[in-house]
Amino acid sequence: MLCGGAEIGLHAHRLIFIFCLGFTFDFSSGQLRYSLPEEITTGAVVGNIAKDLGMEPSVLKARDFRIVSGSSDALFQLNNNGVLLVSQKIDREEVCNRIATCIINIKTVLEDPLEVHYVTIEVLDVNDHSPTFPVNETHLDISESTISGARFQLQGALDPDSGLFSVQQYRLSQNDHFRLEVKDRGHDGKIPVLYLHKPLDREATRSHRLLLTAVDGGKPARSGTMGIVINVLDVNDNMPVFARESYTAELNESSPAGTTVIQVNATDKDEGLNGEVVYSFGNNVNSELRELFEIDSVTGAIIVKGLIDYEAKDRYEIDVIASDKGPVPLSTEKSVIIVVVDQNDNAPEIEVTSLSSAIPEDSKPGRTVALISVSDEDSGINGKVICSITDDVPFTLTHSLQENMFSIVTKSLLDRELKSKYEVTIFARDAGEPPLTAKKTISVTISDVNDNSPEFSTSPYTFYVSENNAAGALLFSVTAVDYDEGDNALISYTIQRRGGEHNKMISFLSINSETGDIVALKSFDFETLKTFQFHVIASDSGTPSLSSNVTVNVFILDQNDNPPVILYPVSSNGSAEGVEEIPRNVNAGHLVTKVRAYDADIGYNGWLLFSLQEVTDHSLFGLDRYTGQIRTLRSFTETDEAEHKLVILVKDNGNVSLSATATVIVKLVEPKEAFASFDVKSTAKDDEDNDVTFYLMITLGGVSVLFIITIIVLITMHFTKSTDSTSKYLQETNYDGTLCHSIQYRSGDKRYMLVGPRMSIGSTIVPGSHANTLVLPDRRGIIIVLIAMQCSKSTDYTSKYLPETNYDGTLCHSIQYRSGDKRYMLVGPRMSIGSNIAPGSHANTLVLPDRRGTCGEVNMDFNKKI
Repeated sequence: MLCGGAEIGLHAHRLIFIFCLGFTFDFSSGQLRYSLPEEITTGAVVGNIAKDLGMEPSVLKARDFRIVSGSSDALFQLNNNGVLLVSQKIDREEVCNRIATCIINIKTVLEDPLEVHYVTIEVLDVNDHSPTFPVNETHLDISESTISGARFQLQGALDPDSGLFSVQQYRLSQNDHFRLEVKDRGHDGKIPVLYLHKPLDREATRSHRLLLTAVDGGKPARSGTMGIVINVLDVNDNMPVFARESYTAELNESSPAGTTVIQVNATDKDEGLNGEVVYSFGNNVNSELRELFEIDSVTGAIIVKGLIDYEAKDRYEIDVIASDKGPVPLSTEKSVIIVVVDQNDNAPEIEVTSLSSAIPEDSKPGRTVALISVSDEDSGINGKVICSITDDVPFTLTHSLQENMFSIVTKSLLDRELKSKYEVTIFARDAGEPPLTAKKTISVTISDVNDNSPEFSTSPYTFYVSENNAAGALLFSVTAVDYDEGDNALISYTIQRRGGEHNKMISFLSINSETGDIVALKSFDFETLKTFQFHVIASDSGTPSLSSNVTVNVFILDQNDNPPVILYPVSSNGSAEGVEEIPRNVNAGHLVTKVRAYDADIGYNGWLLFSLQEVTDHSLFGLDRYTGQIRTLRSFTETDEAEHKLVILVKDNGNVSLSATATVIVKLVEPKEAFASFDVKSTAKDDEDNDVTFYLMITLGGVSVLFIITIIVLITMHFTKSTDSTSKYLQETNYDGTLCHSIQYRSGDKRYMLVGPRMSIGSTIVPGSHANTLVLPDRRGIIIVLIAMQCSKSTDYTSKYLPETNYDGTLCHSIQYRSGDKRYMLVGPRMSIGSNIAPGSHANTLVLPDRRGTCGEVNMDFNKKI
């Protein structure tokens, strides 16, 4: 149906239909197709893509609807309503030079989810150009002997328009000798040929002037003219004749300059210059062809001059003229067809159509990461492209519905904590021989998801805090790490609060939520609280938040903050003072009284030592520094005072010792006067000390018997053999030759033995250490006896050892004895010393010099083998 009632041609019908109904579109093959005429004004509507896709403009805006590729991006633009507009004036001849159908393809993309829509726009030609000839006037030399029917090809007119708007016909001005023929070469247009209808007569007319007009098919038609001047020459009545009717050659693209494509050959039956043939390109061979090829005028060889590119043009038709050298040259024209053979000289091209900025680490397999398009300008198998990506990434390449379109999708689960960024290399290889390849690398960032709970550096925490700590001072810190990033890794610390007594304790604790530093709002007292436990929670700032907790065990360390407390004597007014009455007739060693005290501290801080700070007569009374017992040193005489005052100092073994004093008034009374009170006191004391005395007597008896047996056995073993082993020693100037004694105690997972003279044990031990002790294993095993003795100067002594499988963990004891001119000390477990000593030897003994010395304390590890 036409817009008007007039009858018009088919092409005009189509054009008017387009202008009357507007632009058209097509959904075939999943694409939008529109048409518009060239030279249309800027801002003209091409089509409503939103409407054609069935989407609301607000949806397109939210999904970032845009044009993503194509060299013609600048020609079109999308407004906010999804309408495709012309952004600049379109010149079809510039965009699609010498192409019959001008198609512009653009790609549009929608995000979330990702969609690609292809839009095809056909630019329709408008008759905006007139035909033009290369020259305004051309000259032809035609011999008068030229017979009727001779044809002379003229240069055709050029019209940048296409189809019906290009050159459709030629017209020749009226004359008697020439007619016009038109040769249709299809794609290359129409070529005018001058046809000699009537022989020329030079004597009648020396030259002829003709006007050639080229007319296009527009309405109204446009035209161009060229003048033709024909010079009539004298007779040269034989034209060159080509050896073949047609010439066709194949030429590989990218052939180097100088390559001979084909050689034409023509002969002329005339003699001399009239029969000498020269070759040239026809007048219709344009400048582009002349840049690619040249012809040898003598041999007729067509030679490659420029770069041959199959992708630019795959076929050439060149007119070759063979002319003689006669005064009036005669020429013959022949078309040479050159077919370009495609070579694999173009590598594939990779284009990333769309790429997601970041992929969450919790993405499921199959999520699209990017869209990839590949192309190859070669044809056939040379343009067949195979794509792949690197294998060491959690992504794979899948084919899209569109040819040469691929999607990169996830193929496995992601973990940002293992790797947060991937470099994905895309490889493209064509199927040519040899194949050409291309690669492109894209970066894929993995975004964090809160999938890691905070982790504490230690679990559980164990801290040791000294009592009497300053309130508000830092006690200790807990630390947790979170392998996520950003807010997901931002950790805050809290103390878990519970009800009851537990909450009462931790209510005095405060934690810095950012650093994990824990302070106490009050001081701790070891005597009240020795250990407690609480829990710290570390939470990240992710959504949802993840957390973990850790147990914190706190042990309070004792400080020497409690002085000794005197339990006895205590007078009625509460002071540490008491009165003791004893008969004058008591012997030396009589127990006067016992000072009792205790210390609330533990360990060395609670180990009490007694000393006489003040006494009226040093020769009368002695004090046991460990037990606090006061005994008489001699019998009383008539001259001794009847009353004596003793001030006893009780101090602990802390780094800074604390002490207390007790005063004992000793009154000497006659035996009859003291009998009653003494009997009452003695009865009470005897009851109290009976058990101790009983066990002491048994122990001393056993030691004495064992001592005698040991001396007899060791004397017999004296000269057998001896093995030396070096030990360490301490100096003790107060050593009086008495036996050393040993004390065992436990600290942690080890047991220790301290060996030394009775008067020096307490004073030589550093509180908090295990110096000068023997380490005893908590199991039966081999006892290695290593002990050092020092007498007045530094001398090392040697001891031997023997295995003792019957060791039962009881105290070691020591025995001194003499053999010949030497003194010996034997140290070992009570139950095993005598039974393992060979007669006549001094095995497991220390050789002591025959003078006073020191029995020191030794640090010995019983687990060590010598």
